[in-house]
Amino acid sequence: MSLTVFIVNKSYPTAGLALLKKTVQATVVPYLDYEESSLKEIKNSIKGYDALIWNTKHRLTGEILDLAGPRLKVISTMSSGTDHIDLEEVKKRGILLGNAPQVLDDAVADIAVGVMIAAARRFKEGVKEIESGEWKYGVQWMLGQDIAGSTVGIVGLGGVGQGIVRRLKGFDVAKFLYCGRSDKPEASTLGVQRVSLEELLAESDYVILACPLTDETKHLINAHTLNMMKKTAVLVNIARGGVVDQDALYEALKENRIFAAGLDVVTPEPIPSDHKLLTLPNCYIVPHLGSATINTRNKMATIAAKNVLLGLEGKPLLFPVI
Repeated sequence: MSLTVFIVNKSYPTAGLALLKKTVQATVVPYLDYEESSLKEIKNSIKGYDALIWNTKHRLTGEILDLAGPRLKVISTMSSGTDHIDLEEVKKRGILLGNAPQVLDDAVADIAVGVMIAAARRFKEGVKEIESGEWKYGVQWMLGQDIAGSTVGIVGLGGVGQGIVRRLKGFDVAKFLYCGRSDKPEASTLGVQRVSLEELLAESDYVILACPLTDETKHLINAHTLNMMKKTAVLVNIARGGVVDQDALYEALKENRIFAAGLDVVTPEPIPSDHKLLTLPNCYIVPHLGSATINTRNKMATIAAKNVLLGLEGKPLLFPVI
């Protein structure tokens, strides 16, 4: 009997699918995340597979793992983050789990710089005025914030954070700060100083969130920490929506307690079209485009495929989480 792999979202790139089909039987759920039948189809069809590629925002729970049954040996995400997977439930069943880190670092770092500039230079307001025929002139029109000479604080100096620093070196940033759970050996080479979160928030003109979503980082940016930031500061989130208390962010932006925010990630996703954050002129949101390049997504799919194929062969995963 051939080995079988279940892929839970039909958007899985053909680069990964082609690799899988060389040696295993691959089945793809014919729905996208946001389609009503998606989760129901996953639950109805998941039983009896040897491996699972969890390329969806739906949470992988103990209930779903029970439905999958005892034949399941290995799981891989297509993402770097694993906050959508119940790690304890996977671990206690002795199932291998892999992810796809590093490969998306450059693409996400690009988006971070993009939304940073867009928010700081008021792209949302400017485009709206063009489209409404209200383009004005004058030396005091649509003034934003400089990057040159600024202090940039990065929460989480992993691969993405380091990529952001490398890109911003060309913008003549005066000082780079970071905070995190541990010292990063790359920090000295990059010229980044480790400080406390409180110091980072108080000193930074740009606060960039590039950390994983954990119990420790959930709502790390909240009413209290937003009040530590400069009135001229710009907040950038390319981590996960849950790192920010969006109600508190809305109030801070509405009351101009910080200058602007640029968000690639929100909660929930997709964000409802009537969400209050979308009404703010100083909140620039893009729809989680961080890793959304053709090359990056193909690489992510290939890594996920290699993870499960290696696991099925009894070999170490390319990028093991468990």
